[in-house]
Amino acid sequence: MKTVACIVTDGFAPFEFGVACEAFGLDRSADGVPNFDFRVVTPEPGPVPSKLGFSINVDADLGFADEADLVVVSPTPHEYWGDPDPRVIEVICRAVDRGAWVLSVCSGSFVLGAAGVLDGRRATTHWMYAATMAEMFPAVEVDPDVLYVQDGRIITSAGTAAGIDACLHLLRQELGAELTNKIARRMVVPPQRDGGQAQFIDKPLPISTSQSLAPVTDWMLDNLRSDLTVEQLAAKAHMSPRTFARRFKADHGATPAAWLARQRLIHAQRLLETTDLGLDRIAWESGFGSAAVLRQNFARTLGITPTAYRDRFCCIRESSTTKETDAAAHVVAAASVLQPVG
Repeated sequence: MKTVACIVTDGFAPFEFGVACEAFGLDRSADGVPNFDFRVVTPEPGPVPSKLGFSINVDADLGFADEADLVVVSPTPHEYWGDPDPRVIEVICRAVDRGAWVLSVCSGSFVLGAAGVLDGRRATTHWMYAATMAEMFPAVEVDPDVLYVQDGRIITSAGTAAGIDACLHLLRQELGAELTNKIARRMVVPPQRDGGQAQFIDKPLPISTSQSLAPVTDWMLDNLRSDLTVEQLAAKAHMSPRTFARRFKADHGATPAAWLARQRLIHAQRLLETTDLGLDRIAWESGFGSAAVLRQNFARTLGITPTAYRDRFCCIRESSTTKETDAAAHVVAAASVLQPVG
């Protein structure tokens, strides 16, 4: 991915527009992050009013969007949900047809719905608008309870900060985990919030510190190599296994096992990018146990082998003198004694 077009129209939302600019438009070459050719485009170049009463001047028309590797659709006011600019609709349809990435933030999903590119797909939007979207576009499977959804090369996100999560999710696929973590650190946001995490619609009272699961998830991240069970994790949280599993799913949008598998995969990605460790050693370090299990998880989740992932995203130069063989890693793993978790 080298080129990004962000479409804005009358009444665009400034924060969500700024998310796209922050994620794809800043120069981070000093951190080793490649720059994108990022351009803001609109059907009629000139002043484009935001929904907050100020305007931005956009010089580029939609022509660049027909060449972009990624087309970002900013939120649009509700009065345009059923009748967006037909020129924008055409650009989106052409982008999907040619296999470009398309990402909508918040109510930008209504533009994708009007274009018909979400028909037969799963998608999301801000929880306040989910019922309306489902009613307007019955061919779309609208999920109101998640931060973002990827279906093929189309990504839809919920409101406000969920747009950041969706952008980082896409960047992780294009740049790898290590560079995306650098971007997240610059943005001062968590590098990974799974799309399945709930939008936290109904939480009138804050969760007290004593009830927070953060200490448990931190401990899980520190013990990825261990065989962690719900019973062990529940004991750490001072809850019954049933209560813990229910709370964990509500807070993180995934079961403890699914969340742990995702964190193990992210750790393995970073080791492939930043070390020359053999696959068996990486599998052991990340908690998968063997290279075969590591390969299965990469194929199922990322659609790529660990070796191909390393070839694409490795940040270090190969060194024949420092690279460990898988056989040596077997010896290291066999010699290590894992203490029981409790």
